[in-house]
Amino acid sequence: IILKLLWSQKMPGFELIGKEEIDEINHLFNESSILFRHSFDHLRNGIFKVNDFENAFSKRMNIPHSLGVTSGTAALRVALAALELEPDDEVITQSFTFVATVEAIIESRAVPVITNIDKTLNMDPDDLVKKITKKTKAIIVVHMLGVPCRLREIKKITDDNGILLIEDTAWGCGGFYEKKPLGTYGDIGTYSFDFAKTITTGEGGMVVFKEKSLYEKAAAWHDHGHENNPKLPRWEDSRSGSGFNYRMNEMQGAVGLAQLKKLDYVVERQRENGEIIKNILARYPIELRDVPDMSYETYDALVFFVSDNNVAIKCRKNLIDNGIGTKILPEAITWHFAGTWTHMPELGNGLEKKFLKSKQLLDRSVSIPISVNMADNFDKSIKSALDKVFL
Repeated sequence: IILKLLWSQKMPGFELIGKEEIDEINHLFNESSILFRHSFDHLRNGIFKVNDFENAFSKRMNIPHSLGVTSGTAALRVALAALELEPDDEVITQSFTFVATVEAIIESRAVPVITNIDKTLNMDPDDLVKKITKKTKAIIVVHMLGVPCRLREIKKITDDNGILLIEDTAWGCGGFYEKKPLGTYGDIGTYSFDFAKTITTGEGGMVVFKEKSLYEKAAAWHDHGHENNPKLPRWEDSRSGSGFNYRMNEMQGAVGLAQLKKLDYVVERQRENGEIIKNILARYPIELRDVPDMSYETYDALVFFVSDNNVAIKCRKNLIDNGIGTKILPEAITWHFAGTWTHMPELGNGLEKKFLKSKQLLDRSVSIPISVNMADNFDKSIKSALDKVFL
């Protein structure tokens, strides 16, 4: 059972690591062996894997500017750095996310403001309106577990208030909303390529921009302020501000190139497996999470609501016993629900009461993980587990 559970919880990116990734790495070492993304032009034989990955990603996402970074968390931090926030500026995000979203806001010296979620388990546009003040500079929405936010409604709110919209697309790479790739509907999009994401570079991330000026600020900031002026050698490079080091390396770029070619296949297979699970769930007294119209979700997981937390825990136990397991809901909520983040004094006191609506939804949520290569007879295992709860 333990082996079956580990297999069933394998996530897409690393399921498909194989010859293509090895070929890209071998090409890097055999023809170049330069692992730093900049300079050493006389040694690298014209090989720039990170630059190639960025260009390929821009083409896939139909966005003009992409910037490879060291992680999805770094992507959020770099995106916020491009906004040149002041210490009293506010950035709004949602109560159901990963801690990294709020950590990036705090590390940017801005004030994190948190909204409740609705039945999409993403940002509630009605609550967003209530949280906007004159100090609000940006909104970070999160496409949790592959389902898009209510982007049309939220984009109208940000446009009406002159606020930038950032999409945290850590779970949504390869999805669409109104036929636009997730991460490109707003002003800036961020992606994670950690080992459990849709595509992976081990660690790594990407930031995408519509505006060249924001891209240039972010590119300099993620590289200690280097503007990479083509008229100057790097050791004499121009700069107009400081920054930090969040550069993606050439090995990550090489793996990313191979993985990106597999993105559509990954999402198609997840969607196929997700539909199988959805058909199984139709026989039970449960409610599926809301999915906005014109959404093409990635099916990172399939979430449904039950009557209460006790039933949710029973579902989890039976799914584990049958080698399937659950993902985040209901077992790992303390890493993903702001109502539990008492270790972040920036969020204030009485967190659980602040986000009571969110807690009530999350307490009765169950999330079934979806991968490319599901365990043998996964459909029968899910059915058997849930039959014991509901029938």
